[in-house]
Amino acid sequence: MEITNLEDAAALTKKFTSRPSNEELLKLYGLYKQATEGDNETERPGGFDFKAAAKFNAWLNFKGKSKSDASDEYISLVEELSTKYL
Repeated sequence: MEITNLEDAAALTKKFTSRPSNEELLKLYGLYKQATEGDNETERPGGFDFKAAAKFNAWLNFKGKSKSDASDEYISLVEELSTKYL
């Protein structure tokens, strides 16, 4: 399946018939945020909000990656995951 842009890739993830692993979901989240907003400049969430902290760290993993590269990597990951979850 050939995906040409970030929006199509994001839409495709909503059609997955089963849920990707937490690790895969966090990588998708981090790449999407990097592709759409750039480096994570937000404040680190509180210590007991584990979900928010995991998402914050997932985005932080891609610090310094260009929006274009993050977008390309996100699209590639969605294409890969679609073979498992569609």
